[in-house]
Amino acid sequence: MNNDINKLEIYREAMRIGEHVWNVVITSDYYAKATVGKQFVKATDSIAANIAEGYGRYHYKENMQFCHYARGSAEETQTWIKKSANRGLMEKEAARQLYRDLDTRKKRLNAYIKTIGKPTTPKRTTTTPTSDP
Repeated sequence: MNNDINKLEIYREAMRIGEHVWNVVITSDYYAKATVGKQFVKATDSIAANIAEGYGRYHYKENMQFCHYARGSAEETQTWIKKSANRGLMEKEAARQLYRDLDTRKKRLNAYIKTIGKPTTPKRTTTTPTSDP
């Protein structure tokens, strides 16, 4: 198994979205940061954190489980996007774009989950020698 998580595209994308949300929240006023902002950042950062934790686990089933947590965090993040737009903390168009971007990332995460535990190369089959009659 390759131990460099930075080569995993879904992880890099989750990190990028986390930084984007941080930059949105950090410009908000204190009350917005202390209420919506904290939860928004935690949910978004949790996407990459769960992908990383799963990646570092020994067994593929644990990796899948943490990727499912990441998918849940992506759903939560989309809720915070809606709330932020509704409360005027994000421009509506920027919120729509981020929401769509996250939809794409969720699809990619689902595709990644489907590959976990699958062999990357076909298994070699061994044949048992047969005895002559």
